[in-house]
Amino acid sequence: MTAYRRNFVPGGSFFFTVNLAERKLSLLTEHVEMLRAAFRETRQRHPFTIDAIVVLPDHLHTVWTLPEGDADFATRWQLTKSTFSRRLARNERISRSRSAKGERGIWQRRYWEHTIRDGIDFARHVDYVHINPVKHRLVDQVRDWAPSSFHRHVELGNYPPDWAGDQSDDGRDYGER
Repeated sequence: MTAYRRNFVPGGSFFFTVNLAERKLSLLTEHVEMLRAAFRETRQRHPFTIDAIVVLPDHLHTVWTLPEGDADFATRWQLTKSTFSRRLARNERISRSRSAKGERGIWQRRYWEHTIRDGIDFARHVDYVHINPVKHRLVDQVRDWAPSSFHRHVELGNYPPDWAGDQSDDGRDYGER
């Protein structure tokens, strides 16, 4: 079995991509209020800051900052995913291996995590989060995608309302290099 290595940095900022098991489903946008409630419940028990988030039909991207001295993002993801899953009707396909372990078939087991290195890396990942609905051709303009922290960032003055990122490089300046 592959040994997954996570970089647990207390008080660090992290970029995540979390996917549904069935990438053709739209559970996240269809049940975005349930997902928001799952995040709220998790944050009440284990506080953290959601610096940026975008919820797409079959996956989400987010940037979190954990409290000083705390590096346990894994527990936060486990709680968020399980809380959301418990609120959904049980009608998804479940593989034999998941069924044998008593698991639901909603989320991919793993997620992508990247430790934010500095302010430039933070800004690139926040931009990547917000440009993602345009990248996936769900909307033509970032402001037209509702389940996104972009709107909060506009209110805070971090972006102009018509921001669309510099797409002249085809997105290569966002996220990982």
